Amino acid sequence: MTVTVKASLGKENYYTEVTAGENTLITDEPLDKGGGNKGFNPFEIMATSLASCTAATLRMYIDRKAWDIEKINIEVEMEHFPLTKRTVFQRTVSFEGTAPDDEQIKRLRTIADACPVHKILTNEIEILTQFSTYD
Repeated sequence: MTVTVKASLGKENYYTEVTAGENTLITDEPLDKGGGNKGFNPFEIMATSLASCTAATLRMYIDRKAWDIEKINIEVEMEHFPLTKRTVFQRTVSFEGTAPDDEQIKRLRTIADACPVHKILTNEIEILTQFSTYD
């Protein structure tokens, strides 16, 4: 799967327009970091990716099993430790409607860990960077 996003940042501090296909979102930094707080900061976007992917993956599985779970709530807290180069994601999953039983919870934990973003974040990552100039 290939995904392409484009980010454009002009002269307004940290206000960045990010596009993917026909969709646009805004990222920014909070006021105390010199931004305008007009959008999610990059760390929030990373945590959002894990939360939304987990929810969608669980919903697909729950629907396929025809379990009566009305709503899936995912909370992701991401803490970055620059000195140790370690990042910890704390993911909390809760449900509204009929509560899953212990066996369903066990299976849903496996399914949550199988979400594509979880797999990316827990496997080897390589970032290749090239620069180009525009006239």
